[in-house]
Amino acid sequence: MIAAVPPSRFGRRLALAHLASNLVDPMADLSALPADWTRATLFGRAWVPGSSAGPSTITVRPDGSVVDLSSTLPVVSTALERGDIARTVRAAPGAPLGSIDALLANSRPDFDASRPRLLAPCDLQAIKAAGVTFVESMLERVIEEQARGDASKADGIRARIAGILGGSLSTVKPGSEEAARVKQVLVEQGAWSQYLEVGIGPDAEIFTKTQPMASVGHGASIGLHPGSAWNNPEPEIVLAVNSRGSIQGATMGNDVNLRDFEGRSALLLSKAKDNNASCAIGPFIRLFDDAFTLDDVRACELALDVFGTDGFHLAGRSSMSKISRDPADLVEQAIGTNHQYPDGFVLFLGTMFAPVKDRDAPGAGFTHHIDDRVVISTASLGALENRVTTSDRAPPWTFGVGELVRNLAARGLLNSI
Repeated sequence: MIAAVPPSRFGRRLALAHLASNLVDPMADLSALPADWTRATLFGRAWVPGSSAGPSTITVRPDGSVVDLSSTLPVVSTALERGDIARTVRAAPGAPLGSIDALLANSRPDFDASRPRLLAPCDLQAIKAAGVTFVESMLERVIEEQARGDASKADGIRARIAGILGGSLSTVKPGSEEAARVKQVLVEQGAWSQYLEVGIGPDAEIFTKTQPMASVGHGASIGLHPGSAWNNPEPEIVLAVNSRGSIQGATMGNDVNLRDFEGRSALLLSKAKDNNASCAIGPFIRLFDDAFTLDDVRACELALDVFGTDGFHLAGRSSMSKISRDPADLVEQAIGTNHQYPDGFVLFLGTMFAPVKDRDAPGAGFTHHIDDRVVISTASLGALENRVTTSDRAPPWTFGVGELVRNLAARGLLNSI
């Protein structure tokens, strides 16, 4: 569940993230970048204004300058098809866009339209998510299901489920013979659930979070359905995968969840997950190279901070070492002979976070308030920060795949894809 985060454990960068509520301009702080950002290969996107305004691929050089790579690498999804994309990005020529601190400072809901701002670091890729990949969040899904979306019933159900299951699921390998035996016992006790099926069964839950081009980036407003009264952030590692199933890098994401909607019926998953501005990804994709590999992803310690204007502070952490399915296995379940992604995909790996800290009333658990500031961070990837609003008040999504193609054509970049 949610555990207190000792900032010293994660070093200076995470300490800064925890202190961000006291900063005048946290968006401009370089803690949004990896702790070792000067040697990281960062690949992202920014909206660049001017006579040929549009989304541009970017990177951050070791001196802190931001470079527009769109003249040679106009689209992220096709760039990730290259065999050594990290080396390509480091060597690619480009136009200067200013400093990274200036870009971060303008990546916020009240941005200056005359200056560049960050976008989500993916474009044509499908946005996929793996669900129920941590035991802690799996049990909370069972609780949501039995509570039928009523937060006031959660504590009682949680105690009953804990009494039946205890900690016996934490060592169970999904799809194993042991998992099959556990399933039989739980069926006999009347405690089986569709969430347990995908949590410890042979088949992972892989679903579509939202559409290509619909994700928001670092600093943007993130949207909740206005009809939701029980919801929470879902901080996750996100893999960038090309059409061949090759994992090219990683970033962070917020897979915003409406616990009341999904709890009423699993068939409301799309309404619980896919709303305007309900998916945040960023700040950058950190490409795999000699300094950062999939093993580093497996070792990530992910921190969450929610700062409310009411003085409420929720802090927690999630260790990727506790994931029940290896990231590479999840990718293999998402792509293969049965399912192809010609433009590649990004894959949320799931979360162990299921906040239960009471906020508004005893036993009511956690739910967002408008203007909550959500900070998701890990030393190797930086920090993703967003402000909470409702999906009807967030800026509407208007720049889709068709608009991207028209924009690239107007800028003379289609032939460079």
